[in-house]
Amino acid sequence: MGSLFRSEEMALCQLFLQSEAAYACVSELGELGLVQFRDLNPDVNAFQRKFVNEVRRCDEMERKLRYLEKEIKKDGIPMLDTGESPEAPQPREMIDLEATFEKLENELREVNQNAEALKRNFLELTELKHILRKTQVFFDEQEGGVNQTTESMTRALITDEARTAGASMGPVQLGYMEKSNEREDYLPCFVAGVILRERLPAFERMLWRACRGNVFLRQAMIETPLEDPTNGDQVHKSVFIIFFQGDQLKTRVKKICEGFRATLYPCPEAPADRREMAMGVMTRIEDLNTVLGQTQDHRHRVLVAAAKNLKNWFVKVRKIKAIYHTLNLFNLDVTQKCLIAECWVPLLDIETIQLALRRGTERSGSSVPPILNRMQTFENPPTYNRTNKFTKAFQALIDAYGVASYREMNPAPYTIITFPFLFAVMFGDLGHGAIMALFGLWMIRKEKGLAAQKTDNEIWNIFFGGRYIIFLMGVFSMYTGMIYNDIFSKSLNIFGSHWQMSYNKSTVMENKYLQLSPKEDYEGSPYPFGMDPIWQVAGSNKIIFHNAYKMKISIIFGVIHMVFGVVMSWHNHTYFRNRISLIYEFIPQLMFLLLLFFYMVLLMFIKWIKFAATNEKPYSEACAPSILITFIDMVLFNTPKPAPKDCEVYMFWGQHFVQVLFVLLALGCIPIMLFAKPMLIMQARKLANEEVQPIAGASSDAETGGVSNGGPHGGGGPHEEEEEMSEIFIHQSIHTIEYVLGSVSHTASYLRLWALSLAHAQLAEVLWTMVLSIGLKQEGWFGGVILTCVFGFWAILTVGILVLMEGLSAFLHTLRLHWVEFQSKFYKGQGYAFQPFSFDAIIENGSAAVEE
Repeated sequence: MGSLFRSEEMALCQLFLQSEAAYACVSELGELGLVQFRDLNPDVNAFQRKFVNEVRRCDEMERKLRYLEKEIKKDGIPMLDTGESPEAPQPREMIDLEATFEKLENELREVNQNAEALKRNFLELTELKHILRKTQVFFDEQEGGVNQTTESMTRALITDEARTAGASMGPVQLGYMEKSNEREDYLPCFVAGVILRERLPAFERMLWRACRGNVFLRQAMIETPLEDPTNGDQVHKSVFIIFFQGDQLKTRVKKICEGFRATLYPCPEAPADRREMAMGVMTRIEDLNTVLGQTQDHRHRVLVAAAKNLKNWFVKVRKIKAIYHTLNLFNLDVTQKCLIAECWVPLLDIETIQLALRRGTERSGSSVPPILNRMQTFENPPTYNRTNKFTKAFQALIDAYGVASYREMNPAPYTIITFPFLFAVMFGDLGHGAIMALFGLWMIRKEKGLAAQKTDNEIWNIFFGGRYIIFLMGVFSMYTGMIYNDIFSKSLNIFGSHWQMSYNKSTVMENKYLQLSPKEDYEGSPYPFGMDPIWQVAGSNKIIFHNAYKMKISIIFGVIHMVFGVVMSWHNHTYFRNRISLIYEFIPQLMFLLLLFFYMVLLMFIKWIKFAATNEKPYSEACAPSILITFIDMVLFNTPKPAPKDCEVYMFWGQHFVQVLFVLLALGCIPIMLFAKPMLIMQARKLANEEVQPIAGASSDAETGGVSNGGPHGGGGPHEEEEEMSEIFIHQSIHTIEYVLGSVSHTASYLRLWALSLAHAQLAEVLWTMVLSIGLKQEGWFGGVILTCVFGFWAILTVGILVLMEGLSAFLHTLRLHWVEFQSKFYKGQGYAFQPFSFDAIIENGSAAVEE
């Protein structure tokens, strides 16, 4: 079989590279993405490896690039992304890159520091401008000079806190804190500044408490928000001016202002001085605006130039870092001139890898060619399944359960068909399937553009990654919807119903208990494709008919799916030459499943073929036995109940003997599954100990599940220590019990196909009956308006509930059927994934992939 059905054959190789050619060769292998290197220095600290300094230099370059990226995003400058991946630079180019990044970082930091200083200066001048304007208003309100100012200041600010505290005081005299013989000591003083608007109420209360009401505060809001030079946020501030008397109050006021981070500015007392200062401030603000504009233009030019190359710089630095990180996995020979590596490679790609190594040697100018030797090993190779954009999503579903063991049968190719089909059995609706298929088709048609728009939205990434699964699920749902003849809970009457009514239409529609007779009203030939549309208007027996039909096909599909899973184990046993498991596990498991559950499926087909409503007794509908009761009587060896008059107990001659024989044979398979393999292993060990030359191969084959270590199928597991016989018996017992009981529970588990299909159909019918039909019953222009609104509401519920929620529910149930009921029959999933050294994967996942 090809690699589609099994993982690629892998080989462990030893690679010898000259020191001067190692960088170029590893670079070529990274572009190829087909080599997984092993760490030959697991005990060496990461800081003690040969190329740790180069890795640190790359980390420093990445830090500088991230700083540039942050500044570019801050300014909203688009970064050029051509989608091309430049080649890894030569080691000597690292110096040029470092110098370029160092120059850009220093220049940008210097520009930012200058801009921040200018913005801080601009903020201070703007605040001073507002102070001069607002305080001029304050001073204009005072007329009559200093004496009148002092007189007007005899009123103190009584805050809300004082009022709520019950302070019953009138105007408070501003007392002189320290009187002296000189009049200047008790002349009023003032300070002016700005404060954040949200801090102003607390600021007023603190002034009142600390100064005991001996201050006079005036404040006014600055209408336009100001820019904080530190973080660029817009803040709202207010101007304040505080009048007080004495040096002691002056000290208290300044400390309070400092505590609330209020900024104080000098404000002259004389109006002429204030006007002169305001003119000077306006002139400086205009000059600063000019300088700030030039600074921002220079910064923008620097960032635009960097944005053109930033993506390529990131790619180059990450490639350099990945190469040196990989070189740290190598060993140096004793001469210090040759690097030795060990790597896993796909067997079919060895020639391609050798060509890449030759290209790397030629690029480096080395005269010594690299050497790639294949090694013999008993270590388990990694699992590598080649995928494309179509099979990648299906392979991801399988790997989410567990990575396949080396060369184990890969369920992904079969899942491409079985997964959307079982989903469609539960989701079958022509309309809902069309919506899902169109959504998947849209993503497929636009996949290049959508893939280029990289986003961190996990939900969208999941939908886009599974676009082919969504498309197939929609297409298969359309097919099953046509089989069910169900489109938005209605039927399509394409070929015309094959039932003819012998009653008039009004009688049939008004009497819900009236049923059509198959003998009189049925034409005798079935509907050409799918279900007859007459069942859409059926009464109480509609759900009974759908129940019986969907329940039976669920069991049929389930048993076929499980039998196919058991047959898949035959491919594994024959490929790994595991004769013991083939004879004493596969054959009894298949017989147990066929003799009991596949026989039940055959009874369903016999019942469908042999019994009909148009037949006469003993093969009429009234004589048809229950399959469930028949199966229970078969397993319990019960005697069937007597059949009704003119009916037969059994469906075919010799049925009782066949059923007893099948049950006995199925029960006989259980001890074979339970004891045969452990007993043969124990016998093989006994013979091996008695002979002079032990038969290691048979014992090893029996112990490792028949994997031939170093056989023609290569790889195999390492020589493990022999397992205790008690553990072998326990494991075999658990495996047998799990299979026997699981056969019953897994068969019943497939009834979820019937349950979810019925629930989906009923929910669609409820939405049609209780929502859309209301709008369809309205008449006139007003009815058109109502229908438009109702249709929009119905469409939202249909897409949101029936397509998204029900689709997700059916998807999860289908996933469980594949993981538990199907893959448990043959799939172990105990391998580990092949993770090649690939630049594409590293660039896609970012620098975190380099460290893994």
